[in-house]
Amino acid sequence: MWLVLPVVALAACSSGGSDAAAPTTRRAATTTTSSTGLGEGFGPARNGRRPLAGFGEVAATITAADGTTCEVCLLAATTDAQRQRGLMEVTDRELGGYDGMLFRFPSDVDGGFWMRNTPMPLSIAYFDGGGAFVSAVDMVPCSDSASCPSYAADAPFRSALEVPAGALEDLGVGEGATIRVDAESCPLARSSG
Repeated sequence: MWLVLPVVALAACSSGGSDAAAPTTRRAATTTTSSTGLGEGFGPARNGRRPLAGFGEVAATITAADGTTCEVCLLAATTDAQRQRGLMEVTDRELGGYDGMLFRFPSDVDGGFWMRNTPMPLSIAYFDGGGAFVSAVDMVPCSDSASCPSYAADAPFRSALEVPAGALEDLGVGEGATIRVDAESCPLARSSG
């Protein structure tokens, strides 16, 4: 956190190049129908996803160093209040059907994120103003304590992508990757069948 379904949402990933085959799925996020998601601030399903109260969404494309692209739908944290709240108290590993949360800043930022009051392990990737990968780190849960560690970026960043622990690689995020926001809303979630 920045001191911080019945329907299956798919991150559509495909290899680059002109002879690229139809997109292949690299990560599928499913949302259960349990009521625990509602207690975490996720609302009723809309467009195949359960939005997190108080947050927007963005459609983005991640391009891996090898040219593989991955279209994702992300929760968006664009205000100070949203960036401070982030994924605090969220335990739904499927994030309501979203692929992660993108924290966007109006200018370059130094520093990092922490996991205060965040019970779910997360991975975070930092990107510069042009969308180029800066660095990434896995973050461990921390209670509601001021002594939680901070996870700093290796250089100034303009955006940060949080996902459930271990999911960055599935989306093609790593050295040489880029991220581009394509739209301020996401298309309908695709079903698995």
